[in-house]
Amino acid sequence: MLSIVIKSRTLKIFVAVILVAVLLSISIDGATSAEVYFGYSTRKVPIYNVDTQEKQVAISFDAAWGADKTLDIINILKEFNASATFFLVGFWVDDYPDMVKAIDDAGFEIGTHSNTHPDMIKLDKNTMKNELETCISKIKSITNKDVSLFRAPFGSYNNDLIDVASGLGLKTIQWDVDSLDWKGISANDICQRIMSRVKNGSIILMHNNSDFVLDGLRLVLNRLKVAGYKVTGISDLVYSDNYTIDRNGVQHKN
Repeated sequence: MLSIVIKSRTLKIFVAVILVAVLLSISIDGATSAEVYFGYSTRKVPIYNVDTQEKQVAISFDAAWGADKTLDIINILKEFNASATFFLVGFWVDDYPDMVKAIDDAGFEIGTHSNTHPDMIKLDKNTMKNELETCISKIKSITNKDVSLFRAPFGSYNNDLIDVASGLGLKTIQWDVDSLDWKGISANDICQRIMSRVKNGSIILMHNNSDFVLDGLRLVLNRLKVAGYKVTGISDLVYSDNYTIDRNGVQHKN
C-alpha cells in the first residue's frame, strides 16, 4: 500500500510539473507566459510613445488610399504652427508624386509604410526588406532625402520585421493614441478620443483620407494648443540615440 501511495504522489508531481511547463510556454501577445511571469521578454517592440517631461506630442498620418484631403491637412498644420509625420505606402507614392513633393516642400517628415501594405509578419525577411527598400527608393527619388522611420501596416510586427527595419537604419514607430478616424467617426468623437488619451510624449495616429480628418484635426490642434502641447513630427519627439525601449514600447533616454 505504501508503494502505491508513493507512486501516486510521484505521478501527481510529474503531471503538475508538465502542466506548469506547458502553461509557461503558451504565447501571450508574442511573449511566452514564462517571460511575462518572470518579468523578462525577448520580444522586440516598436516605439509607442516617449518618456518625457516636455509637453510635446507627435501627430502622424498614414497614407495608403486617396489624397484629396492632403493639401488641406498641410494647410491646417501650418495654420496652427504644428508639424507632423506622414507614413506613405509605395503605391500611394506612385499615384500621388505631387502630394509627396507637397508634403516635403511644407517641411514635414516622411516615413515608409511599406510598398504594398501587406501584413509584413507573413513575409520572409528578404521580402520584408524588399518592401521597405522599394518604398524608400520611391520616396527618395522625389524628396532626395533619407527615410528614417517605418510604420508597419496594420500595426503588425515581430522581431524579424524590427530587425530588418533596424538593419536599414529605420526606427519602427507605433502609436499610443489611436484616433479611429478611419472608422468614419465624427470630428467631435475624433477629438474626444485623442484628448482623453494624450499625454506628454504621445504619438497620435490619424489617416490622411478619413472622412472627418480635416474638422477633427482642426479641433484636436486647437485643444492641444489650449492645453499647452507642442505638436511636432515624430523625429522631433523621439530620442535619436542612447535610449532604451521597455516592454510597453515606451522609449526612455538613458
